[in-house]
Amino acid sequence: MTKNQKDNLFLLIKSLSKSEKRQFKLYVGRLGVNSDSKYLNLFNLLDKTDSYDEIVILKSGIVKKQQLANVKSHLYKQILISLKLNPSHQNIRSQIREQLDFASILYHKGLYKQSLKILDKAKDVAIQNEEKNLAFEIVELEKIIEAQYITRSINTRADELTIQAKELSSLNVIASKLSNLSLQLYSTILKTGYVKSKDESEEVKRYFRARLPKYKIQQLGFREKLWLYNANLWYNFLLQDFKNCYKYASKWVDLFYENPNMIQLNPVFFLKGNNYLLESIFFMRNKPKFLEVFEQFKSAIQDSSFPKDENIQSISFLYSNFHDINKHFIDGSFKEGLDLIPKIEKTLTQYRTKIDEHHKMIFYYKFASLHFGAGNNKECIKYLDKIISNKSLSMREDLLCFSRVLNLVAHYEAGLDYHLDSLLRSTYKFLIKMNDLHEVQKEMIKFIKGLQDIYPHELKNAFINLHATLKQFEDHPFERRAFLYLDIISWLESKINRKPVDQIIQTKYAEIWSKKLS
Repeated sequence: MTKNQKDNLFLLIKSLSKSEKRQFKLYVGRLGVNSDSKYLNLFNLLDKTDSYDEIVILKSGIVKKQQLANVKSHLYKQILISLKLNPSHQNIRSQIREQLDFASILYHKGLYKQSLKILDKAKDVAIQNEEKNLAFEIVELEKIIEAQYITRSINTRADELTIQAKELSSLNVIASKLSNLSLQLYSTILKTGYVKSKDESEEVKRYFRARLPKYKIQQLGFREKLWLYNANLWYNFLLQDFKNCYKYASKWVDLFYENPNMIQLNPVFFLKGNNYLLESIFFMRNKPKFLEVFEQFKSAIQDSSFPKDENIQSISFLYSNFHDINKHFIDGSFKEGLDLIPKIEKTLTQYRTKIDEHHKMIFYYKFASLHFGAGNNKECIKYLDKIISNKSLSMREDLLCFSRVLNLVAHYEAGLDYHLDSLLRSTYKFLIKMNDLHEVQKEMIKFIKGLQDIYPHELKNAFINLHATLKQFEDHPFERRAFLYLDIISWLESKINRKPVDQIIQTKYAEIWSKKLS
């Protein structure tokens, strides 16, 4: 049976580098009996094929159908063991765990002093590197050894271990509560996007206050501060308080620059912190600051000392390209940004197994928005259709909704109004279903629906009236989110003044910054 490259074993083999494949074969070949084993032959077959097909495997005669599941499972495990032994996959955490395993073996052999010596060194390393969960696990094993056996340790040993366990446990509880809170807030924004009403806003505030643990900032270590800034960041993103988003994203990134060794140990969090910092600056429309931070970010990830595994490379690709596009949205330089699209699409295929569908669709929305801003409405529709036609998509509801609203506007602009009625009906039904039919969307749909009854010489006044109606929502705490996804105000001004939308945005941006600099 063909599984179209979705088989876990096949994906793992295809993710291996040449050196990792070579190491696996050396690892397997260390025992002569493995040289012609079923699982090694299966590895060689899957390594050479472009897609996973069980029919091809069975026809090869390597393994019988009844044996296939067990051989695959064994091969999967052996590859992971081989990867674990690879120096490129070893870090402080794996080294501490290895020492903990060694100490456990010595403990079970009755070599208690040797076990305690290893544990004491491993604990120091864990605490220095903010691995408090591992440090707590080490202390608990130390307590077991001290409690069960006469080790003639120092007299104050019991008190010392008790205090250490209590302090580590307290900090681990705070970190756990903060990470839980952060995850729940992140889940909310992924599902629904920004708050849409006063009730939602109050609910988020109550939720946050009820679950934020009590703490003293001076007593928190790196890990606790990281989760604290993370939780506050998502809280403020939900409320669209971008100044506070910038505040906590800055604290997050600065925390890494103050503790550079943590970049090596937690590179993903370093990348995410920079991503949110750039996103908050983007929403504040401060391009000079955006470019400054973006250059610093690119310099950091291009440094030879920065970790380079597959996961980090795919995340770096995502964030670098998201913000490469975003910089053109700030000042309306859409046409300049169009060159990025084919380059990103080409590289996107290389990361097809690493980047989830949600992030691919965000790329498509950004591509569509670039084309809309540049006046290429048919190209805009092409990318929006990739989102709208994806029925199994699990994506932020607000992006799904605004994809449809932008699709309506792009169809109107492209002169493709022969099935505008059906688009209006489907968009209206979708927004109702998503409970996302708010004033801005209502006014947009009502306007487009009424266009067929407006004479050409009345169009300008119709645009002026809609502009006046929507302008009052531009700073509304819950309606303004519509303008974060689609600058309807600038589009209307382009229609009123008969100028391209990018020219309108560029002029407005220049005026804003000339006032700030004067």
